[in-house]
Amino acid sequence: MNIPTDLKYSTEHEWVKLDGDVATVGITDYAQSQLGEIVFVDIQPDMEGETLAKGEVFGAIEAVKTVADAFMPVSGEIVKINGDVNELSDNDSSQESVVNADPYGAGWMIKVKISNPSELDDLMDNEDYEDFTS
Repeated sequence: MNIPTDLKYSTEHEWVKLDGDVATVGITDYAQSQLGEIVFVDIQPDMEGETLAKGEVFGAIEAVKTVADAFMPVSGEIVKINGDVNELSDNDSSQESVVNADPYGAGWMIKVKISNPSELDDLMDNEDYEDFTS
């Protein structure tokens, strides 16, 4: 399982990468592997500009066998939604979604302007997340 060292992780299996006061958010490699083949990510376009609290649902991830909510790992304003998360990966030998193929790269879901930076302290580092998922 891939758990990058430069990210923070939530107990709901979202990851956060901070750049200034903007956090990029997606689901972890563990989450995508547990969900299986992801067929659709539902983040409504009108969510851009919305301010949500930590723990609120920002979208849904539909896999072949289940649907899972995507939760805000930190409070803030959604400033960008990745419109490419429903695309297939560029890998010609695979028809997997970009979220399955590259959860920490092209499969990111939203960018959030953080309103409470101290909430980052509540997230796990890579070692804690590895313990959490094992």
